[in-house]
Amino acid sequence: MGGDATAHTPLTRSAHPPLPMPRPQRITVPEFTAFKKGGRKISMLTAYDFPTARLVDEAGVEGILVGDSLGMVVQGRENTLPVTLDEMIYHAEMVGRAVDRALVVVDMPFPSYHLGTHKAIEAAGRILKESRAQAVKLEGGADQAGVIQALTAAGIPVMAHCGLGPQSVHQLGGYRVQRNRDQLMNDAHAAADAGAFAMVLECVPSSLAEEITAAVTIPTIGIGAGPACDGQVLVVNDLLGLTTGHVPRFVKPQADLKSEITRAVKAFGEEVRSGEFPGDEHGYA
Repeated sequence: MGGDATAHTPLTRSAHPPLPMPRPQRITVPEFTAFKKGGRKISMLTAYDFPTARLVDEAGVEGILVGDSLGMVVQGRENTLPVTLDEMIYHAEMVGRAVDRALVVVDMPFPSYHLGTHKAIEAAGRILKESRAQAVKLEGGADQAGVIQALTAAGIPVMAHCGLGPQSVHQLGGYRVQRNRDQLMNDAHAAADAGAFAMVLECVPSSLAEEITAAVTIPTIGIGAGPACDGQVLVVNDLLGLTTGHVPRFVKPQADLKSEITRAVKAFGEEVRSGEFPGDEHGYA
């Protein structure tokens, strides 16, 4: 039998594969900063893995923080100090792949930005190169102004973190509200002047956070800093009611997933032990 084999090719088959659907537009650093000028409040949550980041992003938050709080929330440690740069990148890469819309910010772990500006740029550069994150966050204000300036000069957007710094828990003597007005105002101005595009204010009296928010042109993202900040950030496990042990007073849980997970696991165990699960409908012929 002869003939042209191409004659039997279905007419409906395209010569070119379909183009992939474009991902939604990510919120950029300039857009994030401009929310303050536009009077738009900013919502941020932490995320540490792909499925959580996907859900948080689809729910519409403006920012997602891959926090070194993962040391306590995911690893079960007593503070954030043991978290390594490689661990931050590991989690940031998962979150970055999941997110289509929110601005993704990644914490620089202790002591990655205390080793000189070159080491800080190297560490922050790795975070951006090895994940889809758009910015880094570091704790400090005036004491880290030089590092903030060096990072921004290298094209790395920086979110500052003033007030309570969990990485300084030993120096501070615990997780305490920070009330030194002069120091906090100086830190906020120094961070903004050095080029930070936003700053977290943690455990700061509400009236002082309001004063700082009015004094700087970049957004303030509060956590335990009252309602006057330009935005709010929470640890996602606290928000969802997954936290075991103490829950800070500034958290308003929106769910009780801890109880729901416990109920589901108990129901599973009881059905397995009773023979109710699996049933015929859960098997294959």
